[in-house]
Amino acid sequence: MRKKIDCRDYPSEMNCSLVIAGEEEEVVRAATEHAISVHGHTDSPELREQIRESLKNEMPQPA
Repeated sequence: MRKKIDCRDYPSEMNCSLVIAGEEEEVVRAATEHAISVHGHTDSPELREQIRESLKNEMPQPA
């Protein structure tokens, strides 16, 4: 199942509205890069684990 993470679930001063969806490892990688480059976080195993724990299942869209 595809996973997703939505910045709107984590309010910030930036009011970021980015949603990232895909395979789990793709989302963790992209969300980590986004958290570092846009939100000023530092890359660490802890950050990656927090992101991984925050992932939600993406609900399939009806055809």
